[in-house]
Amino acid sequence: MPITIQYTQISLVMTEKNIPLRTIKSFVIRAGRMTHGQKQAIETGWPQYGLELQQGLLDYSAIFKRNAPVTLEIGFGMGQSLCTMAEQAPEQDFIGIEVHKPGVGALITLLQEKQVTNVRVFNCDAIEVLNNSIADNSLDRLLLFFPDPWHKARHHKRRIVQPEFAALIRRKLKLGGIFHMATDWQPYAEHMLEVMQQAEGYSNLAQDNTYVPRPLERPITKFEARGERLGHGVWDLKFQRIS
Repeated sequence: MPITIQYTQISLVMTEKNIPLRTIKSFVIRAGRMTHGQKQAIETGWPQYGLELQQGLLDYSAIFKRNAPVTLEIGFGMGQSLCTMAEQAPEQDFIGIEVHKPGVGALITLLQEKQVTNVRVFNCDAIEVLNNSIADNSLDRLLLFFPDPWHKARHHKRRIVQPEFAALIRRKLKLGGIFHMATDWQPYAEHMLEVMQQAEGYSNLAQDNTYVPRPLERPITKFEARGERLGHGVWDLKFQRIS
């Protein structure tokens, strides 16, 4: 059996006045075994699909060899949904971020098998990617599907959707760009809605100003389909940058 090790990571960010602040990350590293196939996929596929923080601000046209709408997904898990979206929208380009290496290996395996070429991958912290690699006003969409809800009240501060995060995403989206979130935990959906309703520069795309029906472009995962059979709900939120 693989051994899972969880620990909290603390990072330093700089304020506008260059004063370092400690920030609590919204994830823990789970060190599980990678399959041989996942390791091999990373070894053979990283030159084509991999991105590094050291590259600095990304030039999408240089990376994808064309000019196309760009979608960034934070936390793609094992990559099935991201691969499906990219396969179904070949006219768009996709960048995925995932901290867990087995998930990165699984995604690259799928991309290689299906010969999908419009995806690139980071294996690191999404906040570092946003701050160091993504230019302001450059993304058409940002996706955050089923992030860790951190159920316990004392852990709510670890939830990634916070006012500061909403402001950061707004900077990275183009005017008119979409921030799409989904969760299967209703209290977290309510938390997301509260944060985004108070965030400046956004408009809720839901007709009743709450949640949108599941958009067709978001694939249903096996986990989600099982939850639906058991009567579990899923909440989608879509906010558009308007200023």
